[in-house]
Amino acid sequence: MLKNLFGSTLKKKIWQNIGTLVVFGVAVYLILPQIATLTNSWQVLLKMFLWAVGLAFLAQVLSYLGSGYLLQKTLAITHQVVSLSRSTLMVLGAASIALVAGGSVGSSAAIFRWTSGEKGSVGGSTLASLLPSLFNTMMLVIVSIFGLVHLIMVHSLTQIQLIGFSIILVFMALVFGASILASHYRQYASSTALWAAGHLALLRHKPFDPASTQKEMDNLFMAWDELWRGEWQLLTLGAFVNVLFDMLTLYFLFIASGNNISFGVLLAGYALPLLLGKIAFILPGGVGVVETSMAALYNALGIPNATTVVVVLGYRLISFWIPSLIGFPTAAYLQRSHNRPEAIPTAK
Repeated sequence: MLKNLFGSTLKKKIWQNIGTLVVFGVAVYLILPQIATLTNSWQVLLKMFLWAVGLAFLAQVLSYLGSGYLLQKTLAITHQVVSLSRSTLMVLGAASIALVAGGSVGSSAAIFRWTSGEKGSVGGSTLASLLPSLFNTMMLVIVSIFGLVHLIMVHSLTQIQLIGFSIILVFMALVFGASILASHYRQYASSTALWAAGHLALLRHKPFDPASTQKEMDNLFMAWDELWRGEWQLLTLGAFVNVLFDMLTLYFLFIASGNNISFGVLLAGYALPLLLGKIAFILPGGVGVVETSMAALYNALGIPNATTVVVVLGYRLISFWIPSLIGFPTAAYLQRSHNRPEAIPTAK
């Protein structure tokens, strides 16, 4: 037993060290190429308009409220009543969990836990862990299509970039198409889910309850029906508010740096890097992928390198790092309150 425990601990330390080296490598990869422009970037930073930076922070607050609204309305599909403030706190807490525990998988698991319990619906919690991310991604796909069109029109998109971004869009379309097919062919979808759950339980040496899995699938299908009876409009609104104000965060930082960029340029460099970050789920929040691809796109569109360094890193600081750090105490609070019966009231 001690041998197994020691082996498990050693393996965990090895993976932690590998993770540290990867993060360090990414940091070096990002920082070293920018050393030549640090002086110019510092000058850009010193001359930034503080009022515009303030607007960028305000826009990001509204963006997170949009995410909170999206989560709130997702839970409402299964008649779970959660305040906007609490749902927004869940989004913040989940962002921190994603940073340290499995990226989007850890984030979804945290949302599921905080929205389930004695008074929470399993189907509603499952939807809450999946739908907000799906709707936000679909909104990014729509924005990225307009960005692609602009890049093609101004001839700033290389063939490799076009192929890469097209693969991303096709992948997202396949995910959405699979969801539609599963809703239409429910018997086949349930059979596939039971087969997958059974094999997963076998691999993990865990007991498998087919009736429980089938019940959860039935709850999902019922929630899906409610969604397409009209709730999808509210979820789309939440995703739109989230993406719109997140994009305005980036826009106000460009204004702060003295670059009043066009709407087409803003679109071209915004959504595609964020989609790349979602695909690169191994790196939490797409760290490194989002920054480098966003800076490269804006540089290709004529924005000075010194400006893109300040704006892109500033945007990631406001939209990702600060909320993630705030989310750690938020996650601890949600974990404590989750154990109280009154944490998630249910409408009757």
